[in-house]
Amino acid sequence: MTEHPTVSDLVADVCARHASTVFGLMGNGNAFFTSNITRRGLPYISARHEAGTVAMADAYYRTCGKVAVATVTYGAGFTNALTPLAEAAKARIPLVLVVGGVPTTGARPWDVDQDMVAAGLGVETLTVTRETAAAATERAWALAVRDSRPVVLAIPYDLASAAAGPQQPAAAAASAAAAAAAQPGVRSLPTADAAATRHIARLLSGAERPLVIGGRGAFEAGAGPALRRLGDGLGAFFATSAMARNLFDSPWDLGIAGGFATLPAADLMRRADVVLVAGAGLNTFQTRYGSLFADGATVIQVDIRAEAASPEASEFIHADAAAFAADLLDAMPGLGGRGWRDGCPDVADRTLFAEAPADEFAQDGRLNPRAVAQLLDTVLPAQRTIVQDGGHFIGWAPMYCGVPDPRALAMVGTAFQTIGLGLPSAVGAAAARPDRLTVLVSGDGGALMGLADLDTAVRTISSGVMVVFNDAAYGAELHQYAVRGLDDTAMQIAEVDFAALARAFGAQGTKMRSLADIDRLRDWLDAGARGLFVLDVAVSQTVVADYMRESMAPVLAAQAG
Repeated sequence: MTEHPTVSDLVADVCARHASTVFGLMGNGNAFFTSNITRRGLPYISARHEAGTVAMADAYYRTCGKVAVATVTYGAGFTNALTPLAEAAKARIPLVLVVGGVPTTGARPWDVDQDMVAAGLGVETLTVTRETAAAATERAWALAVRDSRPVVLAIPYDLASAAAGPQQPAAAAASAAAAAAAQPGVRSLPTADAAATRHIARLLSGAERPLVIGGRGAFEAGAGPALRRLGDGLGAFFATSAMARNLFDSPWDLGIAGGFATLPAADLMRRADVVLVAGAGLNTFQTRYGSLFADGATVIQVDIRAEAASPEASEFIHADAAAFAADLLDAMPGLGGRGWRDGCPDVADRTLFAEAPADEFAQDGRLNPRAVAQLLDTVLPAQRTIVQDGGHFIGWAPMYCGVPDPRALAMVGTAFQTIGLGLPSAVGAAAARPDRLTVLVSGDGGALMGLADLDTAVRTISSGVMVVFNDAAYGAELHQYAVRGLDDTAMQIAEVDFAALARAFGAQGTKMRSLADIDRLRDWLDAGARGLFVLDVAVSQTVVADYMRESMAPVLAAQAG
């Protein structure tokens, strides 16, 4: 702390105690805060677009579990960051966004009501004063960590460089909440009563075909080991949400539940008679548009958030996943059944999932994205972090490319249905896990939308691959609306050479028009995989993902009828 600190200095002091990385873009409103951060040597990554700052902090948390700081200026800087802020809010990602605020003397002609805008996204704003700079910042961190949500911290423009006054003490409750939340295993979370636990235990004990699905909530609660013991005792199969990939580390894991499941795995999940879903929201994608569970199946959902209760669930338990799994184990001593595993040995030996290599080319002569994803899984090193942008292609990597643990697959944008956050998200993921190869999977539409931070990726990612599934179109719209007779003019994109763009920014890359072209990537990996390599893959518009085809089938049938 400086001898005569400013308000911005005190905010930066608290942030530096809690965070190891700051993602920002400097402007008038946050210049003094940013100067303090960079002067002290705290790692600072400068985005080229304000949206990138929040996307980077979001992906940083998803990839390593540590809360980061994003910072932008007031006005247009703040509004530019709204889309990733909405994504973080809906995905329950903790981060602190330090912004310039409206002066205490009143709004200027160019100011907007930033508090109201943030509140519309479901995000709380705390505004510092001369006397509460430290306490308000501590509270922002406590709320973000305790409630797993983003918090905006505003520094009024006329206070940014003002001398701080005598500081009010930070609320003891806020400090305690932050300290407790930062310690694994120290939680104050809901628990199920004994009667509810016995009821669920009876349902599971009577299951002939039990299925246990774990989500991000189960992963973050540390529930994986207890749920695996429970599933093994029941003879259950396992599945996960995309956010909890490899949670169970079991040969009986069917993979990702819902839209990203392989067809054989999805068919097996539909045969389950009792399904225990821990820490997953059962959204549209996780339930494969409502088709994942059989009619009459008992679906038990366990979540710490009462509002997470899904209409897909026939039973809802408001409880911490780890604690409830432990209670179930206590209530079900002597488990040792094989369930339906004996009748499905092809799950454990993986023959169920052994798909034949996809054809290299589609009917139009462009690459089949399935074949590309299958090949990437064998070429890329196993220790990798996959960052997934949004679009029609979103399932190819999760379906065909493995990851070492749940934090190694970051599906940024799915909660708010965004595209274009992939490039900055890859920057955040690489900062979180520099020991792994960062693999960004994007489409051409999203890559163009986030192109400003291609520069940031080239500057900051020490070892990364950007794979662009380039169908020269907004593919999701083609397969949802062109098939219904809408004109596709606005759905098409003149094909862009992303490898050439990357080379202009200082990266390496190649255009991939055949599977043999991946040899350029192999050579780069063999040479040490330094910097960023862009693989621009010319894929077909004619290959439709199974989950997209299934989601459109009722619509097309109704239209035909």
